[in-house]
Amino acid sequence: MKLPLARKIIDSHIIDGIPEKGREVGLRIDQTLTQDATGTMAYLEFEAIGIPRVRTERSVAYIDHNTLQSGFENADDHRFIGSIAKKHGVWFSRPGNGICHQVHLERFGIPGKTLIGSDSHTPTAGGIGMLAIGAGGLDVAVAMGGGAYYITYPEIVNVRLTGKLNDWVAAKDVILEVLRIMSVKGGVGKIIEYSGDGVSTLSVPERATITNMGAELGATTSIFPSDEITRAFMKAEGREQDWKPLSADDDAEYDEVITIDLSSLEPLAACPHSPDNVKKISEIGKIKIDQVCIGSCTNSSLLDMMKVAYILKGKTVHPDVSLSIAPGSKQVLGMMSRNGSLSSLIESGARILESACGPCIGMGQSPNSGGISLRTFNRNFEGRSGTKDAGIYLVSPEVAAASAINGYLTDPRELGTMPDFIIPDVFDVNDNMIERPADEKDAENIIVLKGPNIKNYPETTPVTDSLDLTVSLKVGDNITTDHIMPAGAKILPLRSNIPAISKHCFVACDPEFPERAVREAPSVIIGGANYGQGSSREHAALAPLYLGVKAVIAKSFARIHRANLINAGILPLELANENDYDLIKQGDKISINDIHCSLISGEFTVETESGKKIAARCKLSERMRDILKAGGLLAYTKSRLN
Repeated sequence: MKLPLARKIIDSHIIDGIPEKGREVGLRIDQTLTQDATGTMAYLEFEAIGIPRVRTERSVAYIDHNTLQSGFENADDHRFIGSIAKKHGVWFSRPGNGICHQVHLERFGIPGKTLIGSDSHTPTAGGIGMLAIGAGGLDVAVAMGGGAYYITYPEIVNVRLTGKLNDWVAAKDVILEVLRIMSVKGGVGKIIEYSGDGVSTLSVPERATITNMGAELGATTSIFPSDEITRAFMKAEGREQDWKPLSADDDAEYDEVITIDLSSLEPLAACPHSPDNVKKISEIGKIKIDQVCIGSCTNSSLLDMMKVAYILKGKTVHPDVSLSIAPGSKQVLGMMSRNGSLSSLIESGARILESACGPCIGMGQSPNSGGISLRTFNRNFEGRSGTKDAGIYLVSPEVAAASAINGYLTDPRELGTMPDFIIPDVFDVNDNMIERPADEKDAENIIVLKGPNIKNYPETTPVTDSLDLTVSLKVGDNITTDHIMPAGAKILPLRSNIPAISKHCFVACDPEFPERAVREAPSVIIGGANYGQGSSREHAALAPLYLGVKAVIAKSFARIHRANLINAGILPLELANENDYDLIKQGDKISINDIHCSLISGEFTVETESGKKIAARCKLSERMRDILKAGGLLAYTKSRLN
């Protein structure tokens, strides 16, 4: 069989299971990454497992999400992560060094290696040919300890790129077109693999933009081949020795093929409130805007910033527009300061933010009430910006910069001929903000520093043979992890404190849910299709767990969230008939019996208090069944070690 690139990497890393579509396989993980919003819990979990030293080739802890220090909590978390990283063999990227995905692409990513990260946009590293997958923090903790990471052996979708992008049409428009074709749930259970003669026309930063937003497809990951373009990028980073050529076999067999002619694309935007609500800029028209935000792990590379600086040079931001720009890393910011790009941004009136996630995760820069905000980010879920009634459009840096000058949504092709933007042959490398871990001998004397806001992983219990539950909440389709466990400057500092953060669980849908869930525990949540899409945050499972939720019954689940529910010991059931969703109401009493036998068969019966019997399914591997019976992945892992 002629193999796609993704299958080659997967097959070479399988340490458990059989490589057949639909079956679970365990992969050897070469690298891990964490960020501070999910990292504190991940390292508490690693500490609880009891392994003294990470067993990966490289693990890196980044500080890039909770950088607004409006109280002691975030600073304490940073101090904790820095100390535990030094003690246990993890490299530590200090606050200000940059966004995890941008820095990892620059300094650590290696073609052909496996990477999992406690952030859903970890597939960014697929831009250099890594098999990079977003996961829950507990999965990352297990991988750091040398354990396998399990995925369902995926289908591979080949997106064949032909032609070349026209002037002012961007890589962001490529992935928005893929989202338009496939939708936010079209990639579930799949890997997106890019090929075709159009690939050679895209730089590594452009490829990384495309793989980054593969997360919005629900895909396991996305990947580009490693070629001479990749080699030039890694040589510029002083890491040519880490490069190797990688590609699919000629005439590789794929489960699905999508062809996109790059020359046929035009500037696009994802309209409120979903990344797949994609329309042409020319179709939307010249709507008035209030805010523009440029940056995030999707579009904050040196190449992006050079294009923005060119558009803004000698101009002034429209008086009705607030423009903020966050370069993706210290390396990018430093090179901009030396090549003159930074001064063009400053003189235009742009507000320069630190090299961090910032507004993308709701950490500041919320739009005005009812405002229209153009963002180069990856998600535009309702309320994620911090302003519930704002209209958020996802666009390319080119669209964003041109619009910031005019005060309305602008097609950048109006700028005329685009100059060639050349990535330097040599980047200015300075790793002084990355701390190496201590040697094993010295590590014994390092004290892990924990502040008062850092609480232990919540207690879990094994799944019992029967459950009598109250429906504490019923929600609709496409519920995101932002709905379940909001981000933002007020709530993110509580990520290391499950008892405190659980008070905000589902308040975006129902402000009374936290108190009701405690009162009605044990309870069950009823959800629609694609339940749990979006961020990898395991807090969206841990907070319901703490509030007494024992099961979630939905039409379908997003991949990472389903795994996080199982890891937390919560039973995820899918309705066999989606129409049965209408038979269960909030406040109903339901029972689920013969659970242990049903875990084996995968077929469950949910009985309502009126006697209606509803069929549900939960396809589980033997390992998943054992995790639920143990009371979650942490208990399962500790029992296996013992």
